[in-house]
Amino acid sequence: MGDDQNLYEVALTRLPGVGSQLTRLLVSYCGSARAVFQAPPGKLLKIPGVGPKLIKSIQENARTALLQAEEWVKRAEELEVQLLFYTSPRFPDRLKQIPDAPTLLYYRGNADLNQHRIVSMVGTRQITSYGQAVTERIVEELKPFKVMVVSGLAYGVDVVAHRAALQAGLPTIGVMASGPDIVYPAVHRKYADRMLTQGGLLTENPFGTKPDAPRFPARNRIIAGMSDCTIVVEAAMKSGTLITADIAHSYDKEVMAVPGNITSPVSEGTNYLIKSLKAVAYTSVQDLVELLNWDLQDEAAAKAKAPPLDLSEFNEEEVKVLQVLLQSREEHMDNLSWKAQVPVSALASVLLGLEFKGIVKAVPGKRFMLL
Repeated sequence: MGDDQNLYEVALTRLPGVGSQLTRLLVSYCGSARAVFQAPPGKLLKIPGVGPKLIKSIQENARTALLQAEEWVKRAEELEVQLLFYTSPRFPDRLKQIPDAPTLLYYRGNADLNQHRIVSMVGTRQITSYGQAVTERIVEELKPFKVMVVSGLAYGVDVVAHRAALQAGLPTIGVMASGPDIVYPAVHRKYADRMLTQGGLLTENPFGTKPDAPRFPARNRIIAGMSDCTIVVEAAMKSGTLITADIAHSYDKEVMAVPGNITSPVSEGTNYLIKSLKAVAYTSVQDLVELLNWDLQDEAAAKAKAPPLDLSEFNEEEVKVLQVLLQSREEHMDNLSWKAQVPVSALASVLLGLEFKGIVKAVPGKRFMLL
């Protein structure tokens, strides 16, 4: 059933005149890729945007598309390539949300493309010693947060980011402008091979596709679309890297840029992104943590895992204070006194005792929060 399903999904993407948006529309109305091929003309005509000309094209090209799909499904099995249609639970969810997302991905690897935290790192191919040091530092700083690093396997910042992720034990995904059977540049094959067991290689291009120039901007939209944030390390003013940053911006994704030497051509792009407010400056991992609210996420997760507070261990006044804080998490001292019905004169002592026990914490503005 799985192979049969893949067969029709691949075939649907090979039909002339059927792009990604129309593919989604056809599947939405018919229920599955297979149902599109089996639907009678009358049913297809009811779909908005589908006319007699397209139906005729589908009928005339269906057999050829299915034969080609059969060959590619077999090839995928031989090369251990996963064929991820956009309806697959393994397809990157973040990518589904962008309007021009591909409908079929070719994936080799073992990483979860829906990992909790994913960051893209992009930049110039003419990386400087500063750029290399910063790229390696960023990846090392990401290690405690169990981040998946995405890049394009190209020279410069891309391969340094992949290599640093491999050394740090982080999963890393190389998004390629070629088919799944062609690693470009070939000199990076040793890293690509390692990534198959610690991340993976991803592309929207079918077998045998060569990395022609027009495919790189399309590749860049996947890099930007499948991550939470795109970090630009070094970039010239006129570069594909800035295009990637613009794409990420258009998807309402976060963009960060590393400030650079004002005399360096490969820092002109990053400094421009920061100056024009198209990117947030990256000076340490804390900038990223605060931008994406990872600290608040981790705090909430820790609280969710924490066992419920046993109020039997506290005295009467402490219980009154804790019951208020369990509801609001944080209160001003005056409000806390009124809500808990504990006089301010006694409350200071109660709160001090709870602080010593590691239950509450004083924050600026005479406020107290439950830990």
